[in-house]
Amino acid sequence: MAVDLIIKASSIITMDPDNPRAEAVAVDTSTGLISAVGSFSELQEAHSDAQVHDAGKTVLTPGLIDPHSHPALSGLSTQSPAHWIAPYVGFPTFDDVTAYFTKVNAETPAGVPVAFNGLDRILHNAPELTNTILDNYFPDRPVIVIDNSGHEVYFNTANIQLLGWADGKPPADPVGARYGRNEDGTSNGRAYESAALLVAASKVLASLATHPLAPIAQWYKLMATNGITSTSEHTYASNQFKAYVAMAMAPDSPLRISLYHMSIEPDCADPIAIPVPDTKLKKQGIKLWADGSPWVGTIAASFPYLDNDTTKNANIPLGPGGEGMMNYNRAQLDEILDKLTPTGYQMAFHCNGDVGMDIVLDAYEHALSKHGLMGTDHRWRIEHLGACRKDQFERAARLGVCLSMSPFQFIYWGDLLDGTMFESSIGSQWQAVGDAFKSGASVTFHNDGSVSPPIPLLNWQAMVTRQTASGKVHGENQAISLEDAMKAHTVNAAFQLGRDHEVGSITPGKLADFCELSTDPFLVDPHKLTDLVKVEGTWLSGKRIDLDAFLAQVEAMDPSEHKDLPAQSHASKKCC
Repeated sequence: MAVDLIIKASSIITMDPDNPRAEAVAVDTSTGLISAVGSFSELQEAHSDAQVHDAGKTVLTPGLIDPHSHPALSGLSTQSPAHWIAPYVGFPTFDDVTAYFTKVNAETPAGVPVAFNGLDRILHNAPELTNTILDNYFPDRPVIVIDNSGHEVYFNTANIQLLGWADGKPPADPVGARYGRNEDGTSNGRAYESAALLVAASKVLASLATHPLAPIAQWYKLMATNGITSTSEHTYASNQFKAYVAMAMAPDSPLRISLYHMSIEPDCADPIAIPVPDTKLKKQGIKLWADGSPWVGTIAASFPYLDNDTTKNANIPLGPGGEGMMNYNRAQLDEILDKLTPTGYQMAFHCNGDVGMDIVLDAYEHALSKHGLMGTDHRWRIEHLGACRKDQFERAARLGVCLSMSPFQFIYWGDLLDGTMFESSIGSQWQAVGDAFKSGASVTFHNDGSVSPPIPLLNWQAMVTRQTASGKVHGENQAISLEDAMKAHTVNAAFQLGRDHEVGSITPGKLADFCELSTDPFLVDPHKLTDLVKVEGTWLSGKRIDLDAFLAQVEAMDPSEHKDLPAQSHASKKCC
């Protein structure tokens, strides 16, 4: 293997247990592969003609990996021309949201439709919006506000008029979805679940399609700015194919993408012919849903919510919801897995509640046994796992099932989970990552964009300290080491995406994907990690990524064949 580049850093955290620290890495830029890792003097002596890139005080790590995300939807939902109003991106209260409504209405040309995403009724302490409430802020222009859960959209009277609903009355409810109605049958400015949400939001979303790839590129940039070089699309639908191929073809595209095809798509079991190398874009698995979201009360759990103003204002049924909150019964799960298992694709189940995890594990064990996969390297996954327990993690480990966990649920909602939404014995243990790692299963962390900002370093900090965004500590017994936290966004994440032979550690033979950190995270107070350690850049295949060049490359693409993408992508939005 030819070496034409040596990268020298103050330290290299390789995440390779056989060679955990190094000074330099040698790269063959023609193949994008790592040739050698070791001391600078040894590598320079062995490759005297190679160019040297001295990164100075920078600490190099493997490119970080978010193994569960939604890049296309995240960009279209949150980046301009849409408006992101989530509590953790600058709008902590409903008063902040309504002040922004007023500002946007004043600054946007008359009649131009506007879309917002990220209203969180629990964190914002917001009411369930109606058209009459929104009319106070937007009396003339069509407006939609998408709930952060992805299960509901709110809209004003001007949007109802734009949709052309006769006498202001919505059409018949689609299967599995519904429209909110007043007693006289007219719309109250609400739609629930994807099929109704898509119709209610369709006209406004279509107006955002000036260059649909541009906001996706901005989300790619945001992920790369936070050190991420590989991620997934966990609600892939075939109508996203052209967009993801176009993004992969940009010379400075900063992300490798693994696609998880939604099981509700008729072609979910079909292979995809992708006209780019699979190191950039590949179909990896199939995504399924067990239960719903803790923020709207639809998790399959054995315990109830607490009865208080917070849960009442969010219209959360106290429950416990149990099996009644499952999207499928056990017989249906067996039928689905019987059909999909022979494809060889990796299965990935959305699941938050403990009852839901029991049912998923039962179905997984049945399918793995029936199809002769028990004890094989199948890497089937379960996603989110908010309320799941030690014994369930141990059972998953015995089955070879991987755990992809959601620190952001703890970071942003942890103060409410512990004692407000649930009894402390449950809420303090939310995202029980300590038990997950002790189980021996493969454990990763993800941010599920756009449900939360893609910040791996914040996940490290929170899971090491068990501190929420407010600084409060919950469930100290679930704290983990920084080494394990880093594994969750490097080697373990590569394993779960089926890319462990390519990325995840700085090891000879793997792709030269790196993250540059300003400071060694092992040398700082973990409570201040995100203040003291900054991401300074990323590399893909031995090339330092130029994000401005990437944005320009996407902007130069023809947007016409992607004009339907905003509406299509929102049809698949589901929350953690």
